[in-house]
Amino acid sequence: MYKLLIVDDELLVQVGIKSMLNWTDLGLTVCGTAMNGKSALSIIEEQSPDIVITDIKMPVMDGLKLAKICWERYGNAGPYFIILTSYEDFHVAREALTYQVTDYLVKLELTPESLEAAINRILQKIHLTENHKSGTSVTVFPFYDKFFISLLHNLFESEEQFLLQSKDLNLNFNYAGYVCCYGEIISPQADMLPMEKQLPLFTSSLQMIKELAVKYMPCYALSLDIHHFVLIFCYEIRNGDKEITYPKQITGIMEHISIALRNYYNVTLHCGIGSLVDTAQAISDSYQYSRQAFREVSQTCMVTFFEQCVPPESSSHNSFNISLFKNDLSKAFEEYDSKILMKTIASICDLFSTYPQYYVQALDAACNILYLSISMLQDGENIVSEFFRNTPDGYRSIYRQNSVEQLVSWLRTFGENLSELFDSKRKDYKNHIVMNVKKYINDHVSEHLSLNEVAAVFGISPNYLSQLFGKYNETGFSEYINICKVNASKKLLAEGTYKIYEVAELMGFESAFYFSKVFKKVEGISPTDYVHGNHM
Repeated sequence: MYKLLIVDDELLVQVGIKSMLNWTDLGLTVCGTAMNGKSALSIIEEQSPDIVITDIKMPVMDGLKLAKICWERYGNAGPYFIILTSYEDFHVAREALTYQVTDYLVKLELTPESLEAAINRILQKIHLTENHKSGTSVTVFPFYDKFFISLLHNLFESEEQFLLQSKDLNLNFNYAGYVCCYGEIISPQADMLPMEKQLPLFTSSLQMIKELAVKYMPCYALSLDIHHFVLIFCYEIRNGDKEITYPKQITGIMEHISIALRNYYNVTLHCGIGSLVDTAQAISDSYQYSRQAFREVSQTCMVTFFEQCVPPESSSHNSFNISLFKNDLSKAFEEYDSKILMKTIASICDLFSTYPQYYVQALDAACNILYLSISMLQDGENIVSEFFRNTPDGYRSIYRQNSVEQLVSWLRTFGENLSELFDSKRKDYKNHIVMNVKKYINDHVSEHLSLNEVAAVFGISPNYLSQLFGKYNETGFSEYINICKVNASKKLLAEGTYKIYEVAELMGFESAFYFSKVFKKVEGISPTDYVHGNHM
């Protein structure tokens, strides 16, 4: 269990927060409460809480000073903070974002849902940190990010793969229309700070964008890097009037979000809006067009639309479609194949070296590969940042390349670093795939699991997955699934609540007879004998 400390000078607020959620269900225990920062500091020294929820304004010592002292004393080893604040104190809250403060929450708008979401974000960071410290090499693929990167760049191998992955992620793509917004968060003041100081500000800004966007209309959000993001707005009704009015509607939404960002974090927002498309498969077109529209953004026009700034007849000549190289790039990232990676990047670089006038397309190519790398690699942001640790602006130096020649040079350097990384990881990546597939099977043990469907979820061929299991697991794919299902069945049978045929149905077996056959093969006895033996 992780420890939680609640700090607020109002007793009713303490009680309210303490009773707002079932902390045990979240894996937390409230180790104490305090009326001010000074008392809280003593509890932190004694109890070492993992999370602190604190008001920003308190007597004796306020929440901001408490967070600052903990950061100076303990650094990353200290507790994570959630700051409770009011609208008028957001200018103060911004400073706290440099002290391992992961979230701001407005006290007047505090709900169980918003508090639980903030807690879950911290728990995710704690788990990642613990895995890193323990040297754990098994990682769960970032399915959500990977799915949307594939969607935006048209990287799915088939419609079946798209449907299976969207179903597994519980994503709805039955809308009548979609519009992509490509955006950038701008803060000249933050850009002057070290990366570790920038991250909290931009992370919180991106979180606010996501939370506000879905309040206006159905929307999916993806962070490309700490400065750039994509929103996919989903329209439930598509008709002629909607095509005419959607620019006005999207403009209004982005203006509301921009005002909130400016008021809370003193950052500005630049956005390019793509075309309205009818199908999920065409979202990649809207995304490409949103990036083209983004190039027309200016200080006087911070939201631009593709239809308003790019002549339709020239649209097909203005974008670089990375899907042309999707098979090679997908294989390179999935298998950490440095040879395929370098060959693909060399082809792209040679293409643009031949056409030095196509600067816009070259920038698209480099950015797309950059974003693909950040999203496809575990901890991609930090890995890519390390590639450019000695370069002003880090990997964002890509935006300072002023010619095709410079962009090609940047991309070749990036490819060389990526290639070295692939070579270092290639030795054990196959085993990682098997471990992640095994975790996926355990998480979905009650469902029907076929080799084709699981392979599609992970973006690899069924034959390849079968070969990996044969080499890196003690049992084959189908046998492993049966073992997992039988183990889960034994727990249900031991409870005595379900009959054998009910357990068979719950575990996704086609019949009780087949369930008994599999059970006996794995356990050596029938389910009936197991139940009788368990109750003796």
